[in-house]
Amino acid sequence: KTGQSKVTTTRKETDLIHILSGIFKGKTTGTPIALWVENQDADSSKYEEIKSKFRPGHADFTYLMKYGFRDYRGGGRSSARETVGRVAAGAIAKKLLARKRIKIIGYTKQIGPYIAERMDFKQIEKNIVRCPDKIIAQKMIDHVLKARKKGDSVGGVVELVVKGVQAGLGEPVFDRLDADLAKAMMSIPAVKGIEVGVGFGAATMYGSECNDPYTAKGKRITTKTNHAGGIHGGISNGSDIILRLVVKPTSSINKIQNTVTTDGEKTKIRVEGRHDPCVSPRAVPIAEAMVALTLIDHLMRNQFSKLK
Repeated sequence: KTGQSKVTTTRKETDLIHILSGIFKGKTTGTPIALWVENQDADSSKYEEIKSKFRPGHADFTYLMKYGFRDYRGGGRSSARETVGRVAAGAIAKKLLARKRIKIIGYTKQIGPYIAERMDFKQIEKNIVRCPDKIIAQKMIDHVLKARKKGDSVGGVVELVVKGVQAGLGEPVFDRLDADLAKAMMSIPAVKGIEVGVGFGAATMYGSECNDPYTAKGKRITTKTNHAGGIHGGISNGSDIILRLVVKPTSSINKIQNTVTTDGEKTKIRVEGRHDPCVSPRAVPIAEAMVALTLIDHLMRNQFSKLK
């Protein structure tokens, strides 16, 4: 949500949800659920000054190449503001997942060089960077504020732990659970990479180290380790699903950068306005929402996997 703290944009949106259809007296009616969120604090005035310049790191150039036209005012399809709809829909998905005792826990794992070491999930909503490590959280905050003071921005890593997912979710080949989760995560603005389980760390491991040995607890079969992040062969194995997302530094910065105009002339640009110095903390609820929506899809598809 915008305007929450000193490490986010100063833009303030109430983000009140207006339910237009599909819910009556606290229950779903079976008709499509339509939700409406109004933008109350949008300000496009700063974009007028740079409307003919391509912002480094942004979709200005690529959208122009694709459509032959671009809306330079901000808040378009490439803006993170569009994710408010995803978070709203994800809230509904989370309620459905709760019935299956599935819980999604997202947090900021890393900002700049500072990596959370202690995993105290109770701390996540007690600090403005959504970090489970109280001590590292303050170092993250200081790092973000230093970057903001310089007119710069920083990136980070968001980690998600999904508990309670049954074994068997996911489809073969093109609709593997990890493939769909990766697509969902990579659709989030500023996300540039994803890891499942140990992820790229598997490159330095032997097979004997990376494999997760199976064991039985009563009638329940599980794994002793979870290097695979809860997914084997694109199908959930019953262990916690572990995901990590790399979030790039915010492209809009208050430093002078080299660029070109829409006519191809060399120029300089400095992006003014109300931009986040680090978007990682605000990516947490978006990532949680996208995981929730993806899991709901797979739960529904899985209902007819076994015909008795």
